[in-house]
Amino acid sequence: MIVKVHKKDGRTIVAVCDDELLGKKFEQDGKQLDLASDFYNGDKYTDKQLVGDMIRNADVINLVGTISVSLGIEEGLIDKENVINIDGIPHAQAAIEHE
Repeated sequence: MIVKVHKKDGRTIVAVCDDELLGKKFEQDGKQLDLASDFYNGDKYTDKQLVGDMIRNADVINLVGTISVSLGIEEGLIDKENVINIDGIPHAQAAIEHE
């Protein structure tokens, strides 16, 4: 998985996408996933636990791809009903509430 951590105004946004999707664009019905932008161009991680820790501690997560979205579901941060597909690619976003 490719992970990019963005920090702005005291908030952490974590963008995660499956390796093979980085650098590609997908469009369907007026919706677009632009995985060629700098927003997703981060570091490669193979450790699901490490990525899981990063998304659990984020304020906002943005997940693209089967592996990335599945991890968000496994971590209990994404409901399956909130996953959209753009040109067959799963995508989900969530704001995470911390106690």
